[in-house]
Amino acid sequence: MKDVIYKVSEEVERALLDDKPVVALESTVISHGLPYPENIQTALKMEEIVRKEGSIPATIGVVNGVITVGLSQKEIEYLADTSHSILKVGIGELDYAIGMERSAATTVSATSWIAHFFKIPIFATGGIGGVHRGVEKTWDVSQDMQGLGRIPVMVVCAGAKSILDLPKTLELLESYGVLTVGYQTDHFPAFYSRESPMPLAHSVQTPGEAACVLLSRLKTGIPGGIVLCNPIPKEEEIPYDELESIINEAVVEAERQGVEKKALTPFLLSNVSQKTAGRSLKANKALLFHNGALASKVAVEFSALRRRSKKTIGF
Repeated sequence: MKDVIYKVSEEVERALLDDKPVVALESTVISHGLPYPENIQTALKMEEIVRKEGSIPATIGVVNGVITVGLSQKEIEYLADTSHSILKVGIGELDYAIGMERSAATTVSATSWIAHFFKIPIFATGGIGGVHRGVEKTWDVSQDMQGLGRIPVMVVCAGAKSILDLPKTLELLESYGVLTVGYQTDHFPAFYSRESPMPLAHSVQTPGEAACVLLSRLKTGIPGGIVLCNPIPKEEEIPYDELESIINEAVVEAERQGVEKKALTPFLLSNVSQKTAGRSLKANKALLFHNGALASKVAVEFSALRRRSKKTIGF
């Protein structure tokens, strides 16, 4: 184990010291979510979009046992290279990667924890993990659920991954005290699909409103995060009903092959991509870019709001 277990890029460090808007980005999509070399291209374009909307991107990962906040292009390329043995770590496995000096891609739970540690309250990803289909048999629930229940970070996403049991995922989010908010929508997005049948009780219409909700969460000190659900652009979505039949077939195939635990999500996403003739891969990239743009806009509003905010008694 190295004496120094974290590194912050000079650009991100300067932005944090100057109270400029910063958006955290995860690395699982680089190492385990997208095929090579589209994973590199997507990660770099996501950073470019965050910058275009006024914030500094901080892509997070673990490189040879060192938590790195603000991966360089060379480090992104290293994590993207399938010839390297890159772990996939949630918050529970993060210490293993550090202690054993391994390189790892961070999931939503691990990225949220690191972002919060370095006072980055806004994080963009594709979709959160949640309760897997067939949980009654497997007890397979993502660490993202507990992470979101205790880490005060706003996660901008296209809802939960559509391969999950969305009704149970929403119920568990509520049980853990996670505030789930729709962005210009009253229904929970289903990753590749703009809407699912599940309604949302709360919504915001602008990045400024989202920033106000986040600032309230941080001022009150209520534990847990906020999931800001940003539907995929309409022109890129795959209709919910069409997708459901494809996912059900993929789940049956995973059971037949005995695929489970951390291998399950990549297997299902790959299977869906094949059955949609690549439409889901295109949609995945589109929603990542869309979420990065919104997260950056919210970060800009939040930064300005925090500077104007006056300290009040009790908060």
